[in-house]
Amino acid sequence: MDARQWELVERFLAHQHLVRRLSVHTIKGYRRDLVCAVDFCSANDVACWQELKPHHVRAFAARAYAAGLSARSIQRRLSGLRSFLNYLIREEQLTHNPAVDISAPRAPRKLPNTLDIEQMGRLLEIPRDDPTSLRDRAMLELLYSSGLRLAELIALDPADVDLDDAVVRVTGKGDKTRLIPVGRKAKAAIADWLRVRGALARPEETAMFVGVRGCRISPRSVQDRVRHWARQAGIPQRVYPHLFRHSFATHLLESSRDLRGVQELLGHADISTTQIYTHLDFQHLAQIYDKAHPRARRQDK
Repeated sequence: MDARQWELVERFLAHQHLVRRLSVHTIKGYRRDLVCAVDFCSANDVACWQELKPHHVRAFAARAYAAGLSARSIQRRLSGLRSFLNYLIREEQLTHNPAVDISAPRAPRKLPNTLDIEQMGRLLEIPRDDPTSLRDRAMLELLYSSGLRLAELIALDPADVDLDDAVVRVTGKGDKTRLIPVGRKAKAAIADWLRVRGALARPEETAMFVGVRGCRISPRSVQDRVRHWARQAGIPQRVYPHLFRHSFATHLLESSRDLRGVQELLGHADISTTQIYTHLDFQHLAQIYDKAHPRARRQDK
């Protein structure tokens, strides 16, 4: 494929970032998948996107499967390719999408890992009161209290947290903003951290959480601190920031049975996505919703 074909990819990625406001992480994923598609086309004498046919797309997926790529990764790769080809149709570069009817192998449903309430309590008991430990306690408490994604936590500024009203404003996937309650212990931990934040943060830094250099903390640093405190708490399983979100959703749903409420707190556009974060059967959850919501209940005959 020549440079013009890759230029179309770059225009698509710019559109996803500037118009659709997708996250940097999502854009990087699209880029990786489309690099693979371009490499495949170049190796199989597909000179331009107009020459791409359904049998090419099937071979693209089959080759990834033969190379050991998981079904979920192949699904993501095909989804990225479909989105790009749909963009070309809107830009009048294509007349049809050759990937539209191509499916990947079915991925087995994988229930998320969680910590139980006792393990989470041990993990959040950070005994030290130095600035770094106070920062870590505030981060971990907020991850669990509000079910934040790692990127949402890192992007926070102090102005995003209202301790008087006990809410945090986060910007999630698709640049969507939502307000989430902050629990009592998380609120106290954040207040403790804000009192000493100046000891670590540079004067001009606007980030809520900062690293050792006084700038906005990195994802890797948060992951490292989570692993550190998990080891200190004697938790044998692998612990990572998103595990707090899984645990938040599972514990809240087990206690409240409020599917729609948990969906709103997690910022999921589709309620079926919320079910993936739980260990409860979706039919059971749907029945709870049907019985509980006044506009979902069926009229008695």
